[in-house]
Amino acid sequence: MTLLILFIGLYGLIVSDNLIRKIMCLTIVQGTVIMSFLTSGFQINAAAPILSVPESAFVDPVPQALMLTAIVIGVCFNALALAFVVRYFQQHGTIEVSEIHER
Repeated sequence: MTLLILFIGLYGLIVSDNLIRKIMCLTIVQGTVIMSFLTSGFQINAAAPILSVPESAFVDPVPQALMLTAIVIGVCFNALALAFVVRYFQQHGTIEVSEIHER
């Protein structure tokens, strides 16, 4: 299922001509990468390493912290990319990639 969503995002990124749609597709790709990274570290019946018995299995918290950082960076990237698109639209009147390449 994750691969299907990833390929949908990549397909939209390649086929779409609108810059806002491209940003949305990049967000979909980023979300699937984060989701797959988090699910790969999942363990059944594992506890958090804080206050757990040393003999029990525990989950490494580092990937979760890295993915939280990736989410924050992704939000900042989306805000900056949308600001650039809005500014470009105000100056040139288009956000279609084909029209941008013609100029």
